[in-house]
Amino acid sequence: MTAIQWSDGAPIYRQLKERVIAMMLDGVLKPGDALPSVRQVAAEYQLNPITVSRAYQELADEALVEKRRGLGMYVTEEAAKKLLITERERFLREEWPQVLERIQRLGLSLEQLMQAGRKNGQAGAP
Repeated sequence: MTAIQWSDGAPIYRQLKERVIAMMLDGVLKPGDALPSVRQVAAEYQLNPITVSRAYQELADEALVEKRRGLGMYVTEEAAKKLLITERERFLREEWPQVLERIQRLGLSLEQLMQAGRKNGQAGAP
């Protein structure tokens, strides 16, 4: 894992969980990969092991990781697919309405948005 800046806006276990999810979505952690041990993460980021365990338990409860007795926690085969579905739904429900409102407020057209996306190296419509 890379350096993490903890914010006061959310519990640390949730921030750690979101960081692991981001690593899964970015392909840094792939299906079958082992998560670093609770002790390793706790020591590296100076966290209470209970905090790390809580983040890992939530990931397990969502079937994104699985416990392998005596071996640790591993990313499940279906984690990436599940995450993509839930993160897309969350984006459309929570973030997109705010983005759309801002686009409308600024009077931006679809063509302007597509041009800006192409100019910034983002994939655009064919």
